[in-house]
Amino acid sequence: MAKLQDILYKVHLKEVHGSTGLDVSGIQIDSRKVTTDNVFVAIKGELSDGHNYIGKAIELGAVAIVCEDLPALFHDGITYLQVANSHEAVAYMAHEFYGAPSKQLKLVGVTGTNGKTTIATVLFKLFTQLGYTCGLVSTVQNQIADQIIPSTHTTPDAVSLNALLRQMLDAGCTHVFMECSSHAIHQHRITGLEFTGALFSNITHDHLDYHKTFEAYIKAKKTFFDNLSASAFAISNADDKRGAVMLQNTAAKQYYYGLKTMSAFKGKILENGLQGLVMTVNEKEVHFMLIGEFNAYNILAIYGAAVCLGENPEQVLTVLSSLSSAEGRFDYIISANKVIGIVDYAHTPDALENVLGTIKKLRKGYEQVITVVGCGGDRDKTKRPIMAEVAASLSDKLILTSDNPRTEDPEQILRDMEAGLNSSAKRKTVTIADRREAISQAVKLAKPEDIILIAGKGHEKYQDIQGVKHAFDDKAILKELFQSPTR
Repeated sequence: MAKLQDILYKVHLKEVHGSTGLDVSGIQIDSRKVTTDNVFVAIKGELSDGHNYIGKAIELGAVAIVCEDLPALFHDGITYLQVANSHEAVAYMAHEFYGAPSKQLKLVGVTGTNGKTTIATVLFKLFTQLGYTCGLVSTVQNQIADQIIPSTHTTPDAVSLNALLRQMLDAGCTHVFMECSSHAIHQHRITGLEFTGALFSNITHDHLDYHKTFEAYIKAKKTFFDNLSASAFAISNADDKRGAVMLQNTAAKQYYYGLKTMSAFKGKILENGLQGLVMTVNEKEVHFMLIGEFNAYNILAIYGAAVCLGENPEQVLTVLSSLSSAEGRFDYIISANKVIGIVDYAHTPDALENVLGTIKKLRKGYEQVITVVGCGGDRDKTKRPIMAEVAASLSDKLILTSDNPRTEDPEQILRDMEAGLNSSAKRKTVTIADRREAISQAVKLAKPEDIILIAGKGHEKYQDIQGVKHAFDDKAILKELFQSPTR
């Protein structure tokens, strides 16, 4: 229980009707979850408006309502609080209700288009190996030390997130590493949290279905750094053309990493193969298990964060050299007849280009690269033809297939992708809507030492079709096909 007036600290109130001295047992943004003595915060979402469910929340036991638009009629004994932005208000309230857990943790956030999951996951592994009890909030999974909690969003809603941070603190966690998506930043899910540090990986076209313009997408990412305190650190990619823009208004201590630009955390690739990366990090030569130039950048970001958190640089590099990436990130297996299969989450043109560019550098010259890729439904349509164009330009054979079509027609998504192919690209492309059949066809086409890339879904264990999540695991299917005697 907490006093309502205590959890309203930092909330900008426009009007108050009723008492703020009452005790509240919890905060809810879903009216169906309301129980006795809860505060219900009415959120205007993309699919529904919480203001339509205020009456239901009161029936279920809500004693206070936080809303942007006050109802025409007030219920006796209920406190109504009008705010300018419900998303922002619930974030501040949740932080206070759960005892401001971020103030007692070393909380590090990671944002950018690509690399967030790998950076956050490897930081979690690194600090766990260094002897700390850690928490992880990521696209793949949330984790409290050894306890794995399935993830539904890259960044949870503000109430769930603060409850999770409280759990982490109560479990003895000292460090928490968290992906911060552009949606989460824009929707104030991380508002009110006190970050020890923040990392920027890179930015390319993505989520334009939500942000509408690339400028709005950049602004959402930048807001994260703008709101850091002077006691925090901010680390950005010096080689990304918007790396400096991200930090131009931050009060935090600024650092950069890069392969091409002089920076505090400087790297140089010496060798890049399926056995991993050999590179110098601030003049120290190290062999890493991670593969590819994009992971060289991730390594520098991780190293920089660890140093900024006060760890010994040499010890960090020693431990980091033995760590693997996150599940579904350049995740590869080799068949009995030496076909290499790679499963990767790459679902943006830039990420796909990075992965295929890495494969190009790994090949000896005579192997075929066979790519299987699709695009998600109900998401940014502008990247569909670009995804197909990138895949075709860097592959010997291309199979276009379904990703998560969601509520869209898979055939229409494929037509949108095909629009990016010229006549030469079309000659080496086939379209197979059934994803399992598409992967099977790639395996049938592959000869010894050929490379198959299955892109777009990575760690996901489902395929979302018309609102139903069907069991589907790219890597498991690839393993099964590799082991089949009839392949």
